[in-house]
Amino acid sequence: MAPGIPHAMDRPHFIGIGGAGMSGIAKILAQRGAKVAGSDARESATAEALRALGVTVHIGHAAEHLADDASCVVVSSAIRADNPELARAAELGVPVVHRSDALASLMHGAGTIAVAGTHGKTTTTSMLAVALSELGLDPSYAIGGDLAGPGTNARHGEGEIFVAEADESDRSFQKYDPDVAIVLNVELDHHANYASMDEIYESFEAFVAKIPQGGTLVVGEHSGARELAARVAVREDLTIVRVGEDEAADVRILAIRPNGMTSEVTVSLAEGTATGGGAGGGEITFTVSVPGRHYAHNAAAALAAGARMGIAPAELAAALTAYTGVGRRLQLKGEAAGVQVIDSYAHHPTEMTADLEAMRAAAGDRRLLVVFQPHLFSRTQELGSEMGQALALADASLVLDIYPAREDPIPGVTSVLITDAATAAGARVTPVSDKKAVPGLIAGMAAPGDLVLTMGAGDVTDLGPRILAHLSD
Repeated sequence: MAPGIPHAMDRPHFIGIGGAGMSGIAKILAQRGAKVAGSDARESATAEALRALGVTVHIGHAAEHLADDASCVVVSSAIRADNPELARAAELGVPVVHRSDALASLMHGAGTIAVAGTHGKTTTTSMLAVALSELGLDPSYAIGGDLAGPGTNARHGEGEIFVAEADESDRSFQKYDPDVAIVLNVELDHHANYASMDEIYESFEAFVAKIPQGGTLVVGEHSGARELAARVAVREDLTIVRVGEDEAADVRILAIRPNGMTSEVTVSLAEGTATGGGAGGGEITFTVSVPGRHYAHNAAAALAAGARMGIAPAELAAALTAYTGVGRRLQLKGEAAGVQVIDSYAHHPTEMTADLEAMRAAAGDRRLLVVFQPHLFSRTQELGSEMGQALALADASLVLDIYPAREDPIPGVTSVLITDAATAAGARVTPVSDKKAVPGLIAGMAAPGDLVLTMGAGDVTDLGPRILAHLSD
């Protein structure tokens, strides 16, 4: 692939370099030969992975961490205005670049697939990255999670395709102009940035408007995605490909056959759906190495996008079988004393319900125990009741305090909103304020054959290994 280091990004400094999106961009720039530096609040495996690529990573935020010769400072929307490195950049006159602009510059010159939607972005982007790599196409990719195989969330490839996760949370995906865009679903989330569904649709419409003439929009079966497709259907220069189980779908899912922690999926492509001479109309069956109907839909959307990039559908479907998961998306952390511990990033009620239904099916007659950590005060304020209702799918749940991330507390908003709703829905829930107590509590509850699911977008993921260690004692 032709792209090198974008102008003015040969010596970038990343504030919050350990974040999923920021670290991916930093890795790609380092692999392209840039002199990359940055800072993060704490040590992590991501920091070590960056150092292995020659990146300078400082721990903590301080003005002196910003080198005098930095060509730009890269920030995300989570960086506060009073950050000392940001203040130092202003003193030195160093340009400040938003993460989305940095990623957009990296994609320039490549055939780009951007994956958007309220849920499923990371999984679908990962499926494409793995499948394209399996076919020898050597794609570049930037993902919000680490692939199970390569163990990384980003890579600079020499091929002609760049696959990127497109984040709607702060409207940053409006900076991209993909040849093929996937919109899996559209729901109200990120309540600090969006006040209504109308604002959400307007944001997604702005994203779709950046698809160039002759490009493609792949939409999932979700009602919000179909509504978006209807709103942008006036564009005659845009091909819209619908994916789903209904008869009108261009890429139709004919069957999903669960098989433990995998699924066998059969799809058919309508005539003309594939480009580059790929025939439609036939049936293709392949294996998805994660359970759940929603992951089968993600795989079908990935198949549709690849077909629009000229890749033979049958070859791409076979390559999708190589996908073995991504960190925190129903990731098996291990087994001890006959108990399997699985990690889920789900934090929105729709995601929670989908993952809990998938695990419920995989569990069969076994019990499903959940450790749930709510993410963000604003999300809990708006959706706490629905979160509690989702937990009724588990046999028993521990509910932790809210993980604040970038937010300040909201008076009256606590995990009680969730536990009260869960109890009303018939769920067996226990509030736990001390996270350190969870491994012991789970070890006391679990029996051989049970499944334990740690769920949430915060640091609840750290509990998996600790629970396994406690079960082993």
